[in-house]
Amino acid sequence: MHPNRQATLTAAALLAAAAALLAGCGGGRTDGGGPTPSAGCPAVLGRALAAVRQAENTETSWTGPTEGPAAVPGKTLVYVAQTMTNPGVAGVAQGLREAARAIGWQVRVIDGGGTPAGLQAAIGEAITLGPSGIVIGGFDPRLTSRQVEQARREHIPVVGWHAVGSPGPDEAAGLFTNVTTKVEDVARISADWIIARSRGDAGVVVFTDDSIPFARTKSELIKKELAACPGVRVLAYENIPIPDASSRTPQEVASLVSRFQDRWTDSVAINDLYFADAAPALRAAGKPASGPPFNIGAGDGDPSAFQRINSGRYQAATVPEPLSQQGWQIVDEFNRAFAGRPASGYVAPVHVATAANSAGATSWDPPGYREAYRRIWGR
Repeated sequence: MHPNRQATLTAAALLAAAAALLAGCGGGRTDGGGPTPSAGCPAVLGRALAAVRQAENTETSWTGPTEGPAAVPGKTLVYVAQTMTNPGVAGVAQGLREAARAIGWQVRVIDGGGTPAGLQAAIGEAITLGPSGIVIGGFDPRLTSRQVEQARREHIPVVGWHAVGSPGPDEAAGLFTNVTTKVEDVARISADWIIARSRGDAGVVVFTDDSIPFARTKSELIKKELAACPGVRVLAYENIPIPDASSRTPQEVASLVSRFQDRWTDSVAINDLYFADAAPALRAAGKPASGPPFNIGAGDGDPSAFQRINSGRYQAATVPEPLSQQGWQIVDEFNRAFAGRPASGYVAPVHVATAANSAGATSWDPPGYREAYRRIWGR
């Protein structure tokens, strides 16, 4: 359905449409492969259909901050990346650089290489540079707790991106604030998309990285949401660290195809990059590019994910992080810290991107954010 048409649907109409589609919800799958009688999930399916339609709507406006301190001049930031091979981490770095140019600051990026030792060394190097602020880009601050405490002693504010499980300030983690969508919302809409697409009858593989608390929380919440519909069964939970994804995912996918064959109808991953690595194995196994399995990324919505979605090649949807906007938000949060003001408290809404509503775009961000932040900063 065209996004403009979606925007005109009323809640009542959505529920009526959901009711008309409930017939497919009764037959569940078991890990043994055969259909089994089920009480169905009409209420869950109706809610999922309505939620997905709302999240797919592109007729939105800026709901973030419109007031704040003017630009504090002459600041420098160091962005410590979990690994720049993670497209989400790299996308935020790009947005951060763009926002820094707009406000008149300098940014340096240090790649932690995806290992605890590498991240500790990277944070240590960042501190020795004497920056105005440090960004923790996509990793648990507890891995570098000594270095984060040193930054606190030296009065260097630290802002996280996907560093802890919730958005906002986190004194215990040493963060002025953490920039992210709400993991609960992303998990819920990802599971809702699978429930809605399958009409409540699916065999699902979950791809995650349990070494990242944010990712582990997300995948556990996804499993919980999927379990609300008895006909949706989690066939496998694949814990593959993101730095190892390119080497391990193809082999794991080949094994999954062999084990589950047609029972594997859907996949959800905490990061789109798993599907880039899964595609060759799915192709080699003779799986159709358009699915099944129908694949949805519960983050981050990098350009390659949009390209797969728009071309119908081994990914059907993503719940994109607004990576560029979040880079701008990080700059705005630091500006508030430097001015002695509290964090903005802004959390971007969840969005589901498909070929039908992306109009060929390779990213998604809330409209109007650049203009809003420039007005706040006086730039």
